[in-house]
Amino acid sequence: MGAALDAEGRSAGPSEGRGIDCRSVTSGYYGQRVLEGVSFRIEEPAIYIVLGPNGAGKTTLLRTLCGVLPTYEGAVRIDGIPIDQQAARNRLHYLSHIDGIPDGLRVREALAFYARVQRATDADVERVLDLLELRELADRFLVQLSAGQRKRVAIARVFLRERSIYLLDEPTSNLDPKVAREIRTLILKLSREKIVLYSSHNLYEAREIGRHVLVLKDGRLALFDRIENLRSARFVVGIRLLEPAVPLPGFSRQGDYYLRELGGPEEVPELLRDLEARGARVRELREMENPLEDLFT
Repeated sequence: MGAALDAEGRSAGPSEGRGIDCRSVTSGYYGQRVLEGVSFRIEEPAIYIVLGPNGAGKTTLLRTLCGVLPTYEGAVRIDGIPIDQQAARNRLHYLSHIDGIPDGLRVREALAFYARVQRATDADVERVLDLLELRELADRFLVQLSAGQRKRVAIARVFLRERSIYLLDEPTSNLDPKVAREIRTLILKLSREKIVLYSSHNLYEAREIGRHVLVLKDGRLALFDRIENLRSARFVVGIRLLEPAVPLPGFSRQGDYYLRELGGPEEVPELLRDLEARGARVRELREMENPLEDLFT
């Protein structure tokens, strides 16, 4: 048995176990039910990909797990502590898909503000500036940053104080493939020995970094399993290019996409390097056929 924690993370008596315990949870917005009877328990440190099409309830699940949304039915416990207690919320960090950082602040100012909110220190601000490779951007205003740079700032905010659980809501949405992969690599490095729930509708991400997959469909948990247990199938990626286009021998064409069958997601980085060497500017990379596609149908 573990030990419960007080508001500052100190031991405060017995608990019911470690990790996330989601029991028959129903929640939503303004009385409208989005999640219906979702149950699972996570104890093992790893990256868990929360998959589902738009509207499946991914964001609602993460907001419920971190206590932003109340449960209509069921209960959420973090390390055995009910999520409506501050001690439970102090065990996790939540990264929204909307960064919410004021454009009028400089990077260092924004991180210093969030450090005060989280009771972090100036040393923590300096640490994450280096960790997220933001030092050269520290004195620039947020409005001057690219989408990828803003995402790094948002992630830096999450890692100002160490937690055991991280809830990341589509951290690579609206980023080009190269920057998205850099963000995934960064999260893999920062999240070792942590429980990470990482929501996405990108099936390639699930195969690249996830160890487990939770699939939501119409607000219900349709599957919770190790990714390696899913059946194998063809892995076909589609590439959309920025103009001007370049010849792509070995690719077939489907509408705006150039298609290539690969042996698996591990071959995608080499493909992107090859395209870059040819002078191709990739606008989008998506999986056209993937064993996880069947989970959405």
